[in-house]
Amino acid sequence: MSVRSMLRPVAAALLALATTVVSAPIAGGQMAPPSAHKHLYSETADPQAEIAGALKKARVEHKRVILDFGGDWCGDCQVLDIYFHEQPNLQMLEKNFVLVHVWIGHMDRNIEIAQKYGVPINRGVPALSVLDARGKVLFAQSTGDFSNMRGMNVQSVTDFLNRWKA
Repeated sequence: MSVRSMLRPVAAALLALATTVVSAPIAGGQMAPPSAHKHLYSETADPQAEIAGALKKARVEHKRVILDFGGDWCGDCQVLDIYFHEQPNLQMLEKNFVLVHVWIGHMDRNIEIAQKYGVPINRGVPALSVLDARGKVLFAQSTGDFSNMRGMNVQSVTDFLNRWKA
């Protein structure tokens, strides 16, 4: 039996779990971050073309580009998207960045693109790279910083956006 076939039931269970909006108490009376399943990463998109379009838009609008490597199956990727859409993050994201979601399949697609932008997918996803409007890598999450978004809070995304905004 291959590792891939053994992981399929686990992936299916995680996907089913991620399709439900959840917010539950955790230690200390705090609420766990919400999670919801949303289609973010296109399996058919051409990431090279999307990145080129984002860079063109960033030059015109004087913004930076965030490349978000992940997959719809990834609960932490879903939480990152939720945090991107909470205030003040949404306003900061729209004002300063062009966001491109790059589908990595099940850690087996578009890996060369992630490597090109300094992101080792084997460290976990979501993984982000920030580019200036000319395509120069300003930052790459090489240590899997956001791969445990469910254990982080919205402020961690706010801090990230503030640090890298144009």
